[in-house]
Formats: sequence, C-alpha cells, structure tokens
Amino acid sequence: MGHAVTGLSQPNYKLEYNNTLIPDELLMNKKLLLTLGVASAIAASYAAKKDPVVMRIAGRDVPRSEFEYLYHKNANQQLEPQSIEQYAEMFTIYKMKVADALAEGLDTTKAFQNEFKGYQVDLRVPYAMDSTYLKQLMHEVYDRSKEEVQAYHIMIAKPNPMAPRFDARAKADSLLAALRNGADFEQLAKDNSQDGGSASQGGYMGWVTAGRLPYSFETAVYTLKPGEISDVVESYVGYHILKGGEHRPLRGEVLVSHILKTVPQGATPETEAKIKAQADSLYNLAIQGADFTQLAMANSEDPGSAKTGGRLPWFGTGQMVQEFDSAAFAIAPGEISRPVKTRFGWHIIKKLEKRGLPSYKDMEKKLEMIVNNPNDERGSYISANFVGQLKKKYKFKENEKLRKKLIDYASANGIDSTFFDAFNADSKNVIMSFADRKFTLDDFMKNLSHYRVIEFPSQAPHTLNRVLDLYTQQEIYRYFFDHLAEENAEYRNLENEYRDGMLLFEISNRKVWEKASRDTEGLDKFFRENRSDYTWSTPHVKGLFVQTASDSVAQAVKARIAELGKDTVVSTIRKEFPETVKIEKILMAKGDNPMVDALVFGGSPVENNESKYPVYFLENFVVLNAPEEVADVRGKVTSDYQNALERAWIEELKTKYPVEIFENELKKIK
Repeated sequence: MGHAVTGLSQPNYKLEYNNTLIPDELLMNKKLLLTLGVASAIAASYAAKKDPVVMRIAGRDVPRSEFEYLYHKNANQQLEPQSIEQYAEMFTIYKMKVADALAEGLDTTKAFQNEFKGYQVDLRVPYAMDSTYLKQLMHEVYDRSKEEVQAYHIMIAKPNPMAPRFDARAKADSLLAALRNGADFEQLAKDNSQDGGSASQGGYMGWVTAGRLPYSFETAVYTLKPGEISDVVESYVGYHILKGGEHRPLRGEVLVSHILKTVPQGATPETEAKIKAQADSLYNLAIQGADFTQLAMANSEDPGSAKTGGRLPWFGTGQMVQEFDSAAFAIAPGEISRPVKTRFGWHIIKKLEKRGLPSYKDMEKKLEMIVNNPNDERGSYISANFVGQLKKKYKFKENEKLRKKLIDYASANGIDSTFFDAFNADSKNVIMSFADRKFTLDDFMKNLSHYRVIEFPSQAPHTLNRVLDLYTQQEIYRYFFDHLAEENAEYRNLENEYRDGMLLFEISNRKVWEKASRDTEGLDKFFRENRSDYTWSTPHVKGLFVQTASDSVAQAVKARIAELGKDTVVSTIRKEFPETVKIEKILMAKGDNPMVDALVFGGSPVENNESKYPVYFLENFVVLNAPEEVADVRGKVTSDYQNALERAWIEELKTKYPVEIFENELKKIK
C-alpha cells in the first residue's frame, strides 16, 4: 500500500538528469553520501602553509605535518603514552618498509592503483562540499516538515526513449499559456495530465510533506499561494504545472494494524456486498473485544502484514492511499475504524500509537539521508554551491558571447547531428578558463556528443544550459581533486596514510607473513634449529581417532587402514564408509578428551556421546613428550618464524635506506 502518485516515486535519473555533478571517475561512494554532514571542506585551509621537514628517509622528506598527524593519531590509540623519540624510531622503520615497497614497484601494479583510486574517491568526498550550505538545506527540510500542503499538478511525462518522439516541454508550455489565459486547471488536468494517480482528481495529489518529492516540485508546493499557478517545473519524470494549495500543521505519524478483505477487479455487486458483509462481521468482533492481532492473522488478505497481526510500519501524510490515510489519522489510539473502502478492498484499522515531529537533533541523520540522496535534486545545488566558491578561487571566466550563440542556435533549431557542424568555425575558441586551464568549444562538443540528442527547440536551450553547467562543474571538480593534496595538508596526510598503509601491507605480506606460511623448508629448518624452544608440559597423543557404528565396521576399517598410505587414509575411509565412520587426525594433550585418555593413559572407560558411533579406537598413534615435527606446533613456529623474518628484514632495511632526523624540528612537536 503505497502513495497513490506512482509517477513521482524517485527512480534513478537518466544520465543527462543526474544531479551529482562530478565526473564518473570521481563519483561519490554511496555509503559516504550519508556522512557528508560532518565534513567541513571550506573551513579547511586551502593555502599550503610552511611545512618544515622533520626527517629524511630513503631520500624522501617527511614534512612535520605528516609526522605530527600520525604521531597524535597513534597516541590516541595507545594505552600508555609514547614519547616523540620512541615514536620516531617506530616511524622510521615504517617509512623504510614503505621505501622497500616503492623500490619493488608495488605502487605501479594495476591492482594497487585501482584499489588506491577507490580509496581516493572515498577520501575526497568530505572535502568536496560546503557543510554550512548542507546544514542550511537540512534545516530547510526540517522547517518545511512542520507543515503539510495540498498539492495539485498537471504532469507531462518525459518520453521513453523507445516511445514515439513527443515534445513534452512544448506541450507543458502550451498548457501553461492556456492557464494564464483563464483555462480551468481541474479540467486541463483531467484531460492532459499523465500522472495516473491524480489526473482523474483534477490534478489533486492530496496532502504532502517535505523530503518525499523532487526538490523543485517540493519547493513549488511549499512556496505557491493557494490558487497560484507555477511556471513549468522540471523533474526527472516530466514537466509539471502546479497550483498552490492550503497549508496545515503537520499531523505527525501513526502506527496502525489493519485487516484487509480484498475486492477483485470487476467484482459483481453481489460479490462486493458479500465481502463488505465479511468486513462488517470482523469489525463487530473487533469492537466486541476479540483479539485484533489474532483476527488479522486469521482473516487479513494483506500477505505482508497478516503474519504480524496486521501491523504496518509507521507512516505519515501522503504515504498511504487517501481513504486509508484519512481514516487512520481520524481515530484515536486504541480505537478501531469502521470498514474503509480503498482500491485494494475493505480495511478495518486499529490505531496503535501516534507521534509528532521529532527534534532536529533526533532527525539529523534522516535529514542528511534526504539531502544526500543521489536521486534528490539537492545534490546539484550542493555541487553548484561548492563550485561557485571554487570559481571565485580559481578566477573562472566564461565566454558569454559564445555561450549565447550556442543557446540562440538551439532555441531556433534544436540540437541534432547538424548542431555540431554549425560551430566548426568556432571549435578552437575558448569557451571557459580558470586557474591554468583553458577549454575550447571543441572540448565541450566532444563532451556533449555523449548525451542523448534532443532536437526540439522548446527543450534544447534548457538541456544545453544544463550540460554546459555540468561540463563546467566536472572540470572544476577535476582540477580541485587534482590539486587537493597540494593545497590541503589534512587531506594530504590522510591520503598518504592510506597509500603507505596499503604499501606496508603488501610488502609485509611478501617479506614476512605470506613467506612464513608458504616457506615449508624455511619453517622446518627454523623448527630444527630452535627445537628446544618448543616443549610440552604434558604428553600428547598423535594418530587417527576413529568412531564407528559397530564392532564389525571397526574391524573392517582397521583392515582398510593397514592397506592405505598415510596421506590418503582419512579421505579414503570417509569416502568408503560415508555413513558408518567418523575419522580424524588428532594431536591431543592428556586431559583434552576423555575417550582418548581412556584408550592411552588408563583413564576410566567412557561411552561415546555420539550414539551414532558407539565404538571408538585409535590407530597408528604415538605418544609424544615433545613435538617431533613442525606440524605438531605449526602455529607457534610460524609466528616465531615471522618474527625472525621481521627482525632480519629490519636489519636489512637499516643498511639499505639512510635515515636523517632533524632534531630541532622534532623537538617542536608537542
């Protein structure tokens, strides 16, 4: 049961209506869109401050800002405070390992570059917007949410690319002209609107609330005076002409349960009367004290809610069909409505709770989600606001005459394949410039060629202006991101941390972790050379522990084990006796398993808890007082071998990469 107006359900934008005005390779990660509210990019200093060098490792300078950033971050993660000198020693080893990774070219591999590029995209997001403006939009949604507004509109849908060509914008403009000349809004909506949910109602959508409809549409709804007609408003689904409606205080949200008796389409009057009688009967049972939850579970034909006793999620104005909405809000908590007819059938509604608008603080995360929704037009406003600030910083200039020439041509001729040829003579002219970049008309035309061609003169200027703005924003963002690390020490340190961390992981894996786990000869040699370090305080049993369904199966398994090699015995027995035998290699200390203790160490006989395998025995086993091979203590040996490799690697690094520490600068760090 959703909103009656399905034409405005916020699907994904088509390419040319995408509100995230950042090139594909710089697009925001969706998860990070929800955290943009905490960013403060503009507050961060763009100017590169003097950044003295605190040390030089492997010929690379380490600026004070980077060392200080990592020192304080590390200090916050330590239980015991660490001195600058202690951290500096650890830091130099870390940087030498990174230098080793660079020397081996790990930063040049395709896998590394792709992964790092993904991290860069995520890291850049909080720096690519103005948090003050974001908060302004969030407050706007919250303030609007205090009211509900009646919405009326006429919608001309944008044509499906597979449908016959249709000049939707021109149709909307002609309807607006008719309204300006006194035509009746309700009749025009019934005759022309392509919103199936409201057209038959003369364009009436019911009462709506903020944050649920396209931003341009919502703005018109909330700013129009009652009866006032809007200009043509574009959304991702079409072109709208709105009429202002009444305002009222927010009614909040309600929590209800309901019982639905569906009425099939085309039902006869007799069938409808029978279903209505069933609904009346259920209503009478409910008001006489029958358990509503049980009634709903047994009788409701809404499969989604029947299993939960008819309970629906919290909902507010405009989220349910109008008849259901009106009935649910009209009754008090605890009351049950008389049967209510909607297009789905007959409903008996029990109101459980109601609640008003939460505080701004309690709604803050939800408001962030609304404003940062990639399908919400506010994204384009956030981008445009930030780019506007960058334009001032980068001294942006536009060739306004050339832009007007393009728009005038599009207004007269539309945009089609001939549009590009019409401006061949201007192809080398600069259409915009900023910082040290210049872009020609030819650059823009190549970008425009990626968009769907639009021929209609009524729509072409609007589309061309939007694509020009998008192109401008893309290039400014590209320049901003290309120079972000140079101009913003905070971001530079964060990016360096991620890059070096990735390199450190890869080189450590090669030199220590993976090498230790795969170097069987090295492990074996290390074990033999350090055998005295690996002892047990209690004897261990090593062999095959077998559990079987019967004595006869046990004898058969023993005979088969005698015929098999050590490497294949377990897999073969499991394959040949799939249902009657359980076999495993064990290495168990005395006291670990009562059954093993009973067999080897003279413990009291015990029954197997697994009744399926009452018979158990050990085969090919030995009792060891100390490990005899690496496999007996692999985990401990591997760990010790890694530590040995790490120590040897660090000694090698100290001979390969010189370290120079500037003590005077290091002492200034607090």
